[in-house]
Amino acid sequence: MDQRPPSTILIGTLQSLPFSNPNPNTFPSQPNHASVLQFLPMFRKSKPSTIPNPIVTRLLLADLEFRKKIWSVYNLKTGYTEVLDSDTEIVVPDDDSGLYAIDILDPSWFVKFIHLSGVYHFHDMIDMLVKCGYKKGTTLFGYGYDFRQSNRIEKSMEGLKAKLEAAYKASRGRKVNIISHSMGGLLVSCFLSLHRDLFSKYVNKWICIACPFQGAPGCINDSLLTGLQFVDGFESYFFVSRWTMHQLLVECPSIYEMLPNPDFNWKTQPQIQVWRKQSDDGETPAKLESYGPIECTTLFEEALRNNELNYNGNTIALPFNLSILRRAAGTRQILNNVQLPEGVSFYNIFGASFDTPFDVCYGTETSPIEDLSEVCHSMPQYSYVDGDGTVPAESAKADGFVAVERVGVTADHRGLLCDETTFLLIQKWLGVEQKVSEHSKTSRVADASP
Repeated sequence: MDQRPPSTILIGTLQSLPFSNPNPNTFPSQPNHASVLQFLPMFRKSKPSTIPNPIVTRLLLADLEFRKKIWSVYNLKTGYTEVLDSDTEIVVPDDDSGLYAIDILDPSWFVKFIHLSGVYHFHDMIDMLVKCGYKKGTTLFGYGYDFRQSNRIEKSMEGLKAKLEAAYKASRGRKVNIISHSMGGLLVSCFLSLHRDLFSKYVNKWICIACPFQGAPGCINDSLLTGLQFVDGFESYFFVSRWTMHQLLVECPSIYEMLPNPDFNWKTQPQIQVWRKQSDDGETPAKLESYGPIECTTLFEEALRNNELNYNGNTIALPFNLSILRRAAGTRQILNNVQLPEGVSFYNIFGASFDTPFDVCYGTETSPIEDLSEVCHSMPQYSYVDGDGTVPAESAKADGFVAVERVGVTADHRGLLCDETTFLLIQKWLGVEQKVSEHSKTSRVADASP
């Protein structure tokens, strides 16, 4: 009798949108600060002889490298977001049975030496599962994917299919378990909706962590308008600027797919609010305008109508992309219609007790916005709801499935991946326990080439 646990696949995107307020008592009226840039795809020159090198968020080079290698535009003909640099190709590494891509997002000696916690992605969870008897490439696999693309893009769907088949075969015909985090849950949902028979054939249990099932209103709305604000202080030198990131996100289908679901019955509809300048006579100096999940398209179009970037001396227009929005609407219908097959057990872990952006406001009554394009260069002010700092609990809980258990854990979006309560829940649901001392050697991650 095979005593090994059934194969488990960890599914995580290479980029997420976590927010955390390091000290809410210090800056009570300021927007939360985005956490570390979780981004480690690979790039390689088109010549086969060139060795792939990691794009790493290294001191003083992050913004420059990002602009040069990662800035991308959406290709309407192919449906893919493609890098502007013709000599660069984004490659998600499949080393270490796929675990390399989702382990430590910059596994260089320097990052490990100063222990930048934000880049430790699935690392602690991998260690925990190894201590429970899982073996890499035999019963433990990873699946990372290009976060820029649609959650239903063919390459991701085919890649997940191949990973499921490999894990199923390695498990000697026993159904496998899936643990997804954040947007990885949307990718799994798309696969389930589009390949229901294969999902039923290969999957036994699906443990979903911090998934924005109905969107992440505050974070995503603001990402499309002003980008991402990263950490302050010393660590800020490791990350790209807010506006540099914005110019990528506006061309990413995955971001549009995480806009608040207009068909969901929210307790309160998420809003984008703008204080607009009305007149110079002093009688009505400002008016507060509100845009819901449907009306916000008008705001996005107007605010981004003149958005552009300069790349290698060329000016490239980057308005709000209606082609991507239409594709995202199709993805939303796929997500709205997904159903869990009989025989598959679903478990949901969501973050709670953290202030999470929901509504977002630009301008103030005393300093209103005159032209909507000014929104893109202003700082957001959030109103908050309960959640993990990125995804509202209301969205993360609204999976639409019959769950075996649905549990809120007090941890932020990234912290859920290394939280002890999360680990205990996973062990209980998988029916495993740690077999070695906590002081045992952790899983090894190879250093990336400098």
